Amino acid sequence: MHAYHKPQKDDFTDSPGSYVKEASLSVAGQVTPPLQPLDRALCLPSTMPASNSSEPGLPAALLLTGVPGLEWAHPWIALPFCALYLVALAGNTTLVLVIVTDRTLHAPVYLFLCLLSLTDLALSSTTVPKTLAILWLQAGEISSAGCLAQMFCVHSIYALESSVLLAMAFDRYVAVCHPLRYTTILNHAVIGRIGLLGICRSITVVSPLIFLLRRLPYCGHRVMAHTYCEHMGVARLACADITVNIVYGLTVALLAMGLDSILIAVSYGFILRAVFCLPSRDAQHKALSTCGSHLGVIVAFYVPAFFSFLTHRFGQHRVPRHVHIFLANLYVLVPPVLNPIIYGARTTEIRSRLPRLLHLAKISV
Repeated sequence: MHAYHKPQKDDFTDSPGSYVKEASLSVAGQVTPPLQPLDRALCLPSTMPASNSSEPGLPAALLLTGVPGLEWAHPWIALPFCALYLVALAGNTTLVLVIVTDRTLHAPVYLFLCLLSLTDLALSSTTVPKTLAILWLQAGEISSAGCLAQMFCVHSIYALESSVLLAMAFDRYVAVCHPLRYTTILNHAVIGRIGLLGICRSITVVSPLIFLLRRLPYCGHRVMAHTYCEHMGVARLACADITVNIVYGLTVALLAMGLDSILIAVSYGFILRAVFCLPSRDAQHKALSTCGSHLGVIVAFYVPAFFSFLTHRFGQHRVPRHVHIFLANLYVLVPPVLNPIIYGARTTEIRSRLPRLLHLAKISV
């Protein structure tokens, strides 16, 4: 028998856009089902038949309520989110344009950086516009198909970005440990296959999440205290056992991002061993400086995701709900903001090309 997933108290608030638990009313011996949030706003009874409430499948529409407990501050919370998003758009678009328009930057390291910037643009653009619409316009309603599509994009793009960081670690390993064979090992065909493999892997591991969510009954629960759709947030709306979802989510996190981080650490172990075997201090410093930007990007990517993962899985009833939401937004906003800043500040080749790009932009205008 499946265990019933009982909604927690702090999953709901008393705000107008939140799901309020109500006892069923008994009138003349008949039970009236609890009002749904959108029906309550219209002062109408629920139109969902009670006989279909436990059938598998998501409701036709879901309602995202933003940051629970801080509804009064939603317009102010949106300001830094909007500012960070604009910085991410400007920085990553600039990096892509600099690399694409300058053929001297078509080396493997810059092609991987271009792919990283494209994934950053996709990751932030998948979540932030809807988040701003919720916080500023209270436009939290989203179709179930749209919610599943957003969830798929968020998790698959995040897995793809982890693959790109692993590929960049391999690039640094070849550059430091096998410099004479660098262009032979990492030619454009190999880079294309690496990118295609990363895309296929991310789609393969994330696609089952859609079917795992669609098989669950939701008993009319359709309000989620979040700013965007993500797997466990949707799964916790279900009125059935979600153990399979939890186990598969953990497996994906450990085998995808966890394995990637281990392989990145192994790559840098070989890099450090090769660097400290170099006879010259200057050679050691130069080799380490080529890896500094990549290490900064790795920290910006994995640390927010790691803390979000820990609080979401193990601190569900100990960490305030709004902290969960902020952490979930940090790991889709921080890497896209910091990556172009880190590479733009530390990479001389990119900094030196920026004036040329600005000059071309002025001419085109």
